[in-house]
Amino acid sequence: MKAVTWRAFGAAAEVLQVEDLPQPVPASGEVLVKVAFSGVNPSDAKARSGSRPGVTKPPFEVIVPHSDGAGVITAVGDGVEAARVGERVWIWNGQWQRPFGTCAEYVALPADQAVALPEGVSLEDGAVLGIPGLTAAQTVFGSGDVAGQTVLVSGGGGSVGYLAVQLAAWGGAEVIATCGARDMARVKAAGATHVFDYASPTLAEDILAVSPGGVDRAVEVELGPNLPLLCEVMAPLGTIAAYGSAKDMAPEMPFGPMLFKALKLDITLIYILPKPERDAAIARLHAAFAAGALSFEAPNVFALNEAAAAHELVEAGGRKGAVLLAP
Repeated sequence: MKAVTWRAFGAAAEVLQVEDLPQPVPASGEVLVKVAFSGVNPSDAKARSGSRPGVTKPPFEVIVPHSDGAGVITAVGDGVEAARVGERVWIWNGQWQRPFGTCAEYVALPADQAVALPEGVSLEDGAVLGIPGLTAAQTVFGSGDVAGQTVLVSGGGGSVGYLAVQLAAWGGAEVIATCGARDMARVKAAGATHVFDYASPTLAEDILAVSPGGVDRAVEVELGPNLPLLCEVMAPLGTIAAYGSAKDMAPEMPFGPMLFKALKLDITLIYILPKPERDAAIARLHAAFAAGALSFEAPNVFALNEAAAAHELVEAGGRKGAVLLAP
């Protein structure tokens, strides 16, 4: 089968290549998925470039990248119902702690990591449900329902933030979002009641003007840089649901302001989400689809031999729509 591989850390154009690998055979408890689309995420680019903190060498001799994807089950291993053959599925953790991910014509993986796609959901959209979709669902609903709450989504124009805005609005929250000036109209159209430029020098005042009692829950993409703002705008007993802090990976915590509001910090790493929480996040995503409350922008689709360009687009940032490879 054709697969994209890398064997050493480096720039995408230097280390990503297409080669022929043996088609995998599903082991006991596994399914074999013919991949229609493989989703590229910032974590895939960071893993390939060697920029993850504390990681000094590739974890495997040969790596087929990407944890997200969607396709059709073509074979099953022992212990898996034969009726699953032909099922349209989306994939999570395809390459988490495994050498071979979804950037290939086929991938074999544990059966529960291939989730049946709801009726009417495209394979393109399915390939976005893994990291972006589950992260958005968990950061919005990780403490339960948000109906009647005020939810602040930072980075509402990004992959996770854009979905979080839709999910929080569907969940009955009043949504305040921050984003760049370019994205303000599309984020408001996604369901945000109020949208502010994250670069505004009066951002805290702007948020408190529309939510005088403060924010109940914050979905946060840049924890370090935004902690001082959050201490100003959060309501007492509020929760900061953080999933990133790329601009400051060793932030200083303003403990005094956090203490006297008794703020909770809930950090999400979707790869290690326990099964009950993951099942709940999956159910939320599927329910939002069924309600017609979740939509995706047109993806950027590349062929396997364009994998380097796909990674470079993700690394550049500022894109609209998912980045997918189509084996």
